[in-house]
Amino acid sequence: MAMGMTFINLFLILLFFLRHSVSVSGNTDSPYHHHHRSLVEDKAALLAFKKSVLVDPKSTLADWEDDVHVCNFTGVICSQQHHRVTQIDLSSSGLVAKMSPSLSNLTALRRLNLDENQFFGTIPPEISSLRHLQILALYDNNFTGPLSPSIFSNCSELKVIDLSLNYIRGRIPEEIGNCPGLWALSLYNNQFTGQLPAHLTNTTMHSLDVGYNQLSGELPSDLVSKLPHLKYLYLSYNNMRSHGNNTDLGSFFATLRNCTGLMELELAGMELGGRLLRSIAHPNLTILELQENHIFGHIPPEIVEFSLLLKLESLFLSRNLFNIRIPSTLGKLPHLSLLDLSNNRFNGEIPASLGDLMDIRSLLLNNNLLSGTIPPELFRCSNLYMLDLSYNKLSGRIPPEIIEIREIRGFINLSNNFLEGPFPIELSKLENVAEIDFSSNNLSGNIFPQISSCITLKMINFSHNSLEGQLPESLGDLKNLESFDISNNNIAGNVPTSLSKINLRFLNLSFNNFEGKIPSGGIFDSATYMSFLGNPRLCGSKSSRLSCPQKKHWFRSRTFWVIYVLVVVVFAPLSAVFCVIGFLRLRS
Repeated sequence: MAMGMTFINLFLILLFFLRHSVSVSGNTDSPYHHHHRSLVEDKAALLAFKKSVLVDPKSTLADWEDDVHVCNFTGVICSQQHHRVTQIDLSSSGLVAKMSPSLSNLTALRRLNLDENQFFGTIPPEISSLRHLQILALYDNNFTGPLSPSIFSNCSELKVIDLSLNYIRGRIPEEIGNCPGLWALSLYNNQFTGQLPAHLTNTTMHSLDVGYNQLSGELPSDLVSKLPHLKYLYLSYNNMRSHGNNTDLGSFFATLRNCTGLMELELAGMELGGRLLRSIAHPNLTILELQENHIFGHIPPEIVEFSLLLKLESLFLSRNLFNIRIPSTLGKLPHLSLLDLSNNRFNGEIPASLGDLMDIRSLLLNNNLLSGTIPPELFRCSNLYMLDLSYNKLSGRIPPEIIEIREIRGFINLSNNFLEGPFPIELSKLENVAEIDFSSNNLSGNIFPQISSCITLKMINFSHNSLEGQLPESLGDLKNLESFDISNNNIAGNVPTSLSKINLRFLNLSFNNFEGKIPSGGIFDSATYMSFLGNPRLCGSKSSRLSCPQKKHWFRSRTFWVIYVLVVVVFAPLSAVFCVIGFLRLRS
């Protein structure tokens, strides 16, 4: 969906800059009076539009004045002969207004772009007078109400319609089929109901985005089979179902064979039931999103073995009902950059063949039932940005080959497994990684001082392990660190004062064996006692021991006075006796 939106926006920009240059001289090719009158009417329509604007935070319309030529208005483009207004682009201006019906007087208008403003109310049906309109872009506003069918009945030259990110409700008018040249329709994130209009087959649709609405019925097999030019199809997060009482996905995928140029397909978040069949494969498909459904069964190995998905770049199968081993053939998709199999019941070992995915940047296998050790071959994927193997049953040590993903910049999450052994010192070579989460394993040993080499780290979570030793003072060199959690370990010694010198926002040292006084400054002033709970030898205002024991002067101690009395009471008489004896010996 997002890539489809970018595709449409790039098309709009391209058309905008490929227009003919605008003449600033007077017209000499047509009767002056006729064209002057047309421009006067266009100017009056634009000034009426300006009056309807309640807020203009960027002063975009400041030069829309009587004494300024209409073709010099900001965001206004006239035809090459300077006869009529043909384009309006007021996108990203922050304008607050109802869309004025006065725009319907701009009868030569070809392109209207009001993207990313705060227009509200219904889209006025009067714009159906814009019979030459080719591009209608009202993306990211606050439009409400149903769409008037007359817009599509009369504006038959429309090629691009983008009404995404609004609050438009009701059915998509069947009259949209009266626009034979329509090739991009984006209604993403509205409140449309009913089914897709059958008359869309009268268009030359290349891109259809109706995701995040309330559309219902079966997946539109008949419709899609008659749109052979379709390249981008986004139906995610509607109330559609698969065929055969939500058990048959194959029928819909079979109809997609007619869309030989299909590049992106999104069917996420609809609880679609059924199995993946070989018909899912399309030779030009680059993105396939099927997450958050009820798909089960196996992943057909033929789609790789017969080179049917070799252009695939992103595969989303998370949050389904797969209960199988991960097919080793997935390692043969040469251009795959994102593989998301998370939140299923995939079991068995992680295939070492996934290490052959040289272009992979996001590998998400978390929340499954994967077991065995982490294959060292996995770290041949040197372009990884995100690696998530958390919430599985992985065991053994973290392979030292982790050093091979030293360019990773996102996160590594190996939490909630059964990993053991010491931290590999090779972690210190991952200088660009932002987050490391190894929590809830059985890792042992010390946190090595060289971890300070990971200078871009923002989050460390080593909690719920069996770590020992002391925290290195070098942690204070991690200037970007915002969150540090080492709770529920066996770490001892003093809390490093260097942690007060960085911009930590979260600190959890609870349930360890720290001792001494809790430092002050920085995070130590804002943290609560929960950060230090379960460390009985810690003292300070944030611990269970509010005051730290003071150093006692010897002469003030009780022991001193006991010894003093003993010396006086016992040794003084003995000294006197010895003195008498010595004196008598001297006389004799």
